[in-house]
Amino acid sequence: MREIIFEVTEALEGGYDARALGDSVFTQGDDRDDLKEMVRDAVRCHFDDRKVPMVIRLRFVREEAIAV
Repeated sequence: MREIIFEVTEALEGGYDARALGDSVFTQGDDRDDLKEMVRDAVRCHFDDRKVPMVIRLRFVREEAIAV
């Protein structure tokens, strides 16, 4: 696997939630720097040494609701 993509959303209670697309890898971080470390750690724990992706992409998604 060359890369893994995480969809990142802002958590309701603050910080960020990250969910890998296509893999069962989930994590959270208090801020962006913390999130990056938590994502790296989650990826290392989920994959064995030979299958660890070379690139981790974070796709930040922001939802906004507006009144009609």
